[in-house]
Amino acid sequence: MTIRFYSFLLLLLSIFACKNNAHITSSPSSITGKRIPINKTIPANPEIEAFIKPYALHLNNTLDSTLAYNPSNLSKSDGKLNTALGNMMADLVMEQANPIFRSRTGNKIDMVLLNKGGIRSGIGKGAVTSRTGFQLMPFENEIVVVEISGKKMLEMLSYLEVAKTAHPISGLELKVDKDFKTISAIIKGESIKAEKTYFVATSDYLQQGGDNMVFLKNPINLHKIDYKLRNAIIDHFKKVDTLRATIDNRYIQIL
Repeated sequence: MTIRFYSFLLLLLSIFACKNNAHITSSPSSITGKRIPINKTIPANPEIEAFIKPYALHLNNTLDSTLAYNPSNLSKSDGKLNTALGNMMADLVMEQANPIFRSRTGNKIDMVLLNKGGIRSGIGKGAVTSRTGFQLMPFENEIVVVEISGKKMLEMLSYLEVAKTAHPISGLELKVDKDFKTISAIIKGESIKAEKTYFVATSDYLQQGGDNMVFLKNPINLHKIDYKLRNAIIDHFKKVDTLRATIDNRYIQIL
């Protein structure tokens, strides 16, 4: 009887607890918040500053070590349809990415297309450092290679006709008339043909339709080469003694 009694008692307690819980309702909480600006009014923590100081010194020494020399100031606005800085950027992508792409696919990059707005700073005359690379490209954009049809390439030319700006290119020789309409577009000595396919190196941002470059979306093939654009810039700086950047005839207007 004792076991049955205790079993019955436990059953009653369980039912009672469940009924009580059923009447428990949650009430909405009021949440308030305020903006706390991070500025010089917040005192530094000496212990934290002492802890990070050696790491900060090492990082700054690494970023500010001279990699190359730049003989003249470079700006992304020093030309109408092609600039010395933009040309250097597009050329170094071709130079740095092509060996990786060729080793993985057996193919060569036909041309490079970047965007003028993606160049975030100029390069002053003097020492060129890793910090220079971070200033040029503070984003984590990666180089990708798209295989697109000649028809899409013609859409690219139409885009450039409307843009009328110095988007960096390499591997393409482009001439436009006074109204920015294409006169000729040459890759590897031949005019662009609608029936061919082309390998275009660009950034993952542009490939996804950034800057309204929708002709790069949904390519025949998309090749990721696991190489950040900023790393390509810094690797180029490490390879050269002096930066060579000039305005040339790769993208010109015939008046």
